[in-house]
Amino acid sequence: MQLYNLKDHSEVVSFAQAVKQGLGKQQGLFFPSVIPHFSTSEIEALLSLNFVDRSTEILSALIGNEIEKSDLHARIKTAFTFPAPVKHVSDDIATLELFHGPTLAFKDFGGRFMAQMLQHIAGDEKITILTATSGDTGAAVAHAFYKIPNIKVVILYPKGKISPLQEKLFCTLGENIHTIAIESDFDACQALVKHAFDDVELKKAIGLNSANSINISRLLAQICYYFEAFAQLSETERSELVISVPSGNFGDLTAGLLAKALGLPIKRFIAATNENDTVPRYLETRKWEPNKTVATISNAMDVSSPNNWPRVEEIFRTQGWDLNELGSGKVTDQVTAETMKALDALGYVSEPHAAVAYRLLRDQLQPGEFGLFLGTAHPAKFIESVESILDKKIDLPEALAKRASLELLSHKMQDDFSELRAFLMSVAGQ
Repeated sequence: MQLYNLKDHSEVVSFAQAVKQGLGKQQGLFFPSVIPHFSTSEIEALLSLNFVDRSTEILSALIGNEIEKSDLHARIKTAFTFPAPVKHVSDDIATLELFHGPTLAFKDFGGRFMAQMLQHIAGDEKITILTATSGDTGAAVAHAFYKIPNIKVVILYPKGKISPLQEKLFCTLGENIHTIAIESDFDACQALVKHAFDDVELKKAIGLNSANSINISRLLAQICYYFEAFAQLSETERSELVISVPSGNFGDLTAGLLAKALGLPIKRFIAATNENDTVPRYLETRKWEPNKTVATISNAMDVSSPNNWPRVEEIFRTQGWDLNELGSGKVTDQVTAETMKALDALGYVSEPHAAVAYRLLRDQLQPGEFGLFLGTAHPAKFIESVESILDKKIDLPEALAKRASLELLSHKMQDDFSELRAFLMSVAGQ
């Protein structure tokens, strides 16, 4: 598999290089030079396979001969040990539940696959993972890499701007997992990560890598559950399928668009955001004007400068698609809360992020279409807001319950790169 740097097309790397580097020159994202296309009969054959076998075929077609198919299958089998069920909430809308993994969020798929790929590629080489999280990424990455030899993990998150249970899930592990609460917002955390990758000396000294959705291995893993969702739908539901994706850093939408480019016949997508609506405004005006990040109840989407957007535009460009065909919209906290109540009345308990996606899907779905919205996190991960809005008690799943009373092991730090740099050097030297 060859990938090129979106900011410098002359930089072309292999899959292994892209996984290890994370970013290219000028902080450019890597993008596949060739996206294979499955025929209708090949898609039908894929849909008849189980999740692990199907994912092996999809990822093998993308990655090519860099990894033996038998090795890839073994790694995927280790990573994807939990289901992604489709649940109907009404006659014309269903949700894809992506929160049945160890940290109860969709990022378990990408995080665990990346951990397997990096371990396979790096061998005994020492690596320091540096990543920023607005909530779910941190937990998924921390648990995916926990106790993996020769890999240190440092996770930055905005202090006081993620839910307490999210924080408990990844800031109580210790061992090779180091967490830092930054006195700022998520965009500042991302900027610190980018600054670190621009520091060539630091990058080389500690074997720096990122596990954000910018890493191609995470992105490829996420393609697989779009096929899994499609396999669970009836032929009628598949024929006019519209998928609404709750969007913060836009990795999930990128993966869905790649699934469509591979040949999965998805009619269209909706990019659903909260009040951090840079993309919906851009699609209306074609002016990229990020506002200051606003804190919302759908906090994992509190991103005003989404990293993956250049990949979205590149998919539309290379596939010859019209960007005007991408649906979008923003949902306020008040409407999100109203939507959670509406879903509850239908017998489905949702958390804020999925509610944002459902609301725009409900508003934009046309007669004859079938809608699917992504459920990206378990409601218990946002128990405070869910219980308050729905006025009902939510049981804690075991994964959360066993960590809820543990002591936080996080460091606290100002938005200061020199301080972070010193910390990274000390961690790598341990």
